[in-house]
Amino acid sequence: MPWLKFTLRTDNEHAEAVTAALEAAGAQAVTLVDAEDQPLFEPGPGETPMWAELEATGLFEADIDTAALRRQLAKQLPGAILATQRLEPLEDKDWSRVWMDDYRPMRFGERIWIVPSWCEPPQADAVNILLDPGLAFGTGTHPTTALCMAWLDAQAMQDKTVLDYGCGSGILAIAAAKLGAKRVTAIDIDPQALLATRNNAERNGVSELIVTGLPDTLKADERFDVVLANILAGPLVELAPRLCAALRPGGLIALSGILQAQAAAVRAAYAVYCDMDEPVTEGDWIRLSGTRRL
Repeated sequence: MPWLKFTLRTDNEHAEAVTAALEAAGAQAVTLVDAEDQPLFEPGPGETPMWAELEATGLFEADIDTAALRRQLAKQLPGAILATQRLEPLEDKDWSRVWMDDYRPMRFGERIWIVPSWCEPPQADAVNILLDPGLAFGTGTHPTTALCMAWLDAQAMQDKTVLDYGCGSGILAIAAAKLGAKRVTAIDIDPQALLATRNNAERNGVSELIVTGLPDTLKADERFDVVLANILAGPLVELAPRLCAALRPGGLIALSGILQAQAAAVRAAYAVYCDMDEPVTEGDWIRLSGTRRL
């Protein structure tokens, strides 16, 4: 069946009203997408962040009376929003197949591949991590995760103890375990992320090596060989004393989730405790790493 896409430009304040109006007019589905390439970061518990400027698209059957649709929407929405309307035909496809085709195995460094469940690993003897796009942050597609994965690939992880602070989907914890770490502690403020980490760890056969918990479960006297934190610049600065205290002398730390403009502040916070390496950049994002001073 062919479809029609009816798209309106809106903002955060009116997004709910636009969505409700499209649904009331008979839309089979409504999607909201970023209209201005605004980044959204990992939310705190209970938060649902939304872009400031959006495009709302309602999917309608092709034989809908478009004049009647416009009249109905005009009763519910401001004229400024209606003036942005765009109507386009949409070819019917197997959309689940199209979605899956957007995700292919991704390589990080020399050894690591992230492999969706519907794909064969490109290298059977590589460090293959089975991971599908899901609710929790971190599937390898974002530069912050990619920067951490590339760093991990370059390290000798055999028999190391690792702290993954802000574990999201568990991608970094699983990579560390598959690279030879003997124990990984995965911490997150979001119980959904901890569940995703446990499920993904079991799927990848490393659940016995990974322990998950909320921040308050981290023992004050516990020390790790490696600390990973792919979160946000503000929390990274605040957590510098705690994360560095968790790092044994001579241990390694890698930090990501940092925009270029934020790098100096984060680097300064960790330089108090660590000898810092040169920053590594991918697009607008920075990875910082260093070694805990003796």
